Amino acid sequence: MAAKRKRGALSAGKAKRARSAPSGGEAVPEERSVPPQEYSIPPPVSQGKWKNKERVLIFSSRGINFRTRHLMQDLRTLMPHSKADTKMDRKDQLFVINEVCEMKNCNKCIFFEAKKKQDLYMWLSNTPHGPSAKFLVQNVHTLAELKMTGNCLRGSRPLLSFDPIFDQEPHYTLLKELFIQIFSTPQYHPKSQPFVDHVFTFSITDERIWFRNYQIIEEDASLVEIGPRFVLNLIKIFQGSFGGPTLYENPHYQSPNTHRRLIKLSVAAKFREKQQVKEVQKIKKKGTKVLVEEDPTEVVFETPAEEKPVEIQFVKPESKPIVKDKKKLRKIQRKKQKKLFRTEG
Repeated sequence: MAAKRKRGALSAGKAKRARSAPSGGEAVPEERSVPPQEYSIPPPVSQGKWKNKERVLIFSSRGINFRTRHLMQDLRTLMPHSKADTKMDRKDQLFVINEVCEMKNCNKCIFFEAKKKQDLYMWLSNTPHGPSAKFLVQNVHTLAELKMTGNCLRGSRPLLSFDPIFDQEPHYTLLKELFIQIFSTPQYHPKSQPFVDHVFTFSITDERIWFRNYQIIEEDASLVEIGPRFVLNLIKIFQGSFGGPTLYENPHYQSPNTHRRLIKLSVAAKFREKQQVKEVQKIKKKGTKVLVEEDPTEVVFETPAEEKPVEIQFVKPESKPIVKDKKKLRKIQRKKQKKLFRTEG
């Protein structure tokens, strides 16, 4: 293959030599033909400098299920300023995560903690000094589900939309600032794109925080849900990172163990109620019934049957021989009849 020409280099044999000087003695400079550029380099994505160097570490503990793993992967794709790490052992204490964030050069962390292979908890922390918040994650739906029909550019910067209640309560105000620092992509990040085509919404309903991700359609500025979606039930807010004094505790929070126990008690109460109803019905059936007076006209058409004379047999009846052959049975009957005739004669 022929070697590629460098940008700005002269093509061989096409450079024109200097013309001969005219009679006036003035030298004419050489005329060079500039070849067309083979490659066009686009301008840089952003002219600014990446100053807000926020890095978020997203990882989990061992024992998570497939849905949690897909949710964690979706958050990594939506957040170009995130980093990944191996799963943490269950025996390790949570404050070890601060050292992991320091080694990964991250100042924010999203940690998924799985318990009993069915309960999922999410930690949002500002490492290493805090604050941090612990949530119970419910109703998880990922990007791969068919319900989500939207799409957005990979690495684009999102808009953050918050419920007005976030500005009314002090603990929600703290969580709003934590969400802004973790989920917003820093400006001029090397892996980000200079487009804004999706929105992260945080709304509060039923004392829970509902997370949704919507695509912004350019034609009519309508919204189409992309995913993932999940619900965060706040448990506690700590002053430090993954521990420390408790700043706020949710009075409406109910642990999954308590919820499951109440469901079992309600089912047992229904069963007991059914058993009690059955016992009451049995007692009603066994109770004394109301006696109805006898009707004297019922006996009018009753006719007494004739009494049969009672016959008493003092002699045991002869046992009949069991004969399967009918011819033999007939012969035996004939012999008996002959004996009777002889005795009578």
